[in-house]
Amino acid sequence: MSDRRQERVADLIRDEVSLIIQHEMSDPRLGMVSITHVEMSPDLRYARLFVSIYGTDEEQRSSLVALNNASGFIRRTLAPRLRMRTIPEISFRLDRSMAHAESIARILRELEPELSTPTELPSEDEDEKS
Repeated sequence: MSDRRQERVADLIRDEVSLIIQHEMSDPRLGMVSITHVEMSPDLRYARLFVSIYGTDEEQRSSLVALNNASGFIRRTLAPRLRMRTIPEISFRLDRSMAHAESIARILRELEPELSTPTELPSEDEDEKS
């Protein structure tokens, strides 16, 4: 299977599942969920959807459980929207890249005052004495 086809199917699944989560699911455990990335198996039978979930760790776990429990519903809802012979099996994974990026940005903000302070270089006179 071509990589281009995998990418196109992944993009389509990301868009359609996002719409399904927003408009057709009413599970109270779902918080603010956004799909950040989709990985397709080479044979297009399996889709791993990475989600970013706003909230505490407990809220994230609860939303992830709700999404994985609803994977059958999502798959059935996807079937008429995708022009594919086989609708991929769907699994959800938590994408922590946004939280990781935020922690790096916070650390850089804390280090900024230290980095902006000029360091003294040894003068030429000290170099000649050595």
